[in-house]
Amino acid sequence: MNRNDFPILNELTYFDNSATTLKPRVVIDKINSYYLDYPANIHRGEYNIAEVAEEEYNKARSIVASFVGANEDEIVFTSGCTDSLNMVINGYFKNILRQGDEVIISKAEHASLVLPWFNLVNEIGIVIKYVDLDDNYHVTIDNIINAITEKTKVISLAHVTNVIGDIRPVKDICRISHEKGIKVLVDGAQSVPHMKVDVKDLDVDFLTFSGHKMCGPTGIGVLYGKSELLDKMIPQRLGGGMNSSFDTPKSIVLKNTPIRFEAGTPNIAGAIGLGEAVNYIYSIGMDNIYKHECELKEYFLNKVKDIDYIQVLNNKSDSGIISFVIDDIFPQDVGYYLNKYNICVRTGNHCAKILKHVTGIDQTIRVSLYFYNTKEEIDRLVELLSDKNKMMKEMLV
Repeated sequence: MNRNDFPILNELTYFDNSATTLKPRVVIDKINSYYLDYPANIHRGEYNIAEVAEEEYNKARSIVASFVGANEDEIVFTSGCTDSLNMVINGYFKNILRQGDEVIISKAEHASLVLPWFNLVNEIGIVIKYVDLDDNYHVTIDNIINAITEKTKVISLAHVTNVIGDIRPVKDICRISHEKGIKVLVDGAQSVPHMKVDVKDLDVDFLTFSGHKMCGPTGIGVLYGKSELLDKMIPQRLGGGMNSSFDTPKSIVLKNTPIRFEAGTPNIAGAIGLGEAVNYIYSIGMDNIYKHECELKEYFLNKVKDIDYIQVLNNKSDSGIISFVIDDIFPQDVGYYLNKYNICVRTGNHCAKILKHVTGIDQTIRVSLYFYNTKEEIDRLVELLSDKNKMMKEMLV
């Protein structure tokens, strides 16, 4: 599907899409156009190319907002999902939480979500509460309900986790949480690029995601927040572009959201490139992307089900993420072995460093799929994994 837009696929098989995705020609051309044709700063130029840059930057925000069902003033451009999570946790939640307040997360979360909350444990004494995972390492709505207490103030989870790949019941979590006055922060890094996500339908309070995981450039991300919540969020960076006026320390006037959160010169090329990437994957169709990934995953699972030394951790999850181990072979060694054949997979703990306390497995091999992957590529992968003696022999060379 659209493989001709990615020339590098003529040379390698790329199965590391949860880490970052490949970039199509149209996105690269759009970024180059900014640097070649209208390489001006925004917010402050009265000349033609500055006006073009401003128009393209604002257009990108409109495209992204429409893509996730948000209003334009609810979309803040950031440097990535990590930046977005830190901004909202430190700029909003740090100011409303008190010692003893509970924040529910899970042990399957990425470091970008876990560590900012850990920091608030140390700074103000909040309490981290882990929702139980079921036998498939999934978050269920029943376990969420059981985890909530009168001290629960926030539920903060990935929509889709980057190791287990389970799709969390975010809409139900938001409904139950809001009935109890609990806010919901969702990491959408692994969901927004792969499936339809509508923030209004989910009724999520905050959602974050990254451009580079959805065919866009690195260094650009998005923070969605409900307007009334963004209005209460304190900017973590102050400077040019985000203020209306200042004369004394007591007379600082900030611009309205979202501009007040984008101090200094933003990643203009990144935002414009992200807008083009959104148009690109939208033209393919989010339902088509999701269906294709799930079909490929089932194809892989059927291929390896009779290979007794391959253990798949997440064969019950409904996403294009596959995490597995091979008996008696260290995951990184498998990664090096596959690299000899120009196959790219991810190995390690994938920044989910406390998941091992639930699964009992510290390191895994991860294959994460996208629309440009094929069954033929999976055939080649499984062929290389099917001969354990060959793997062991080549690792000694």
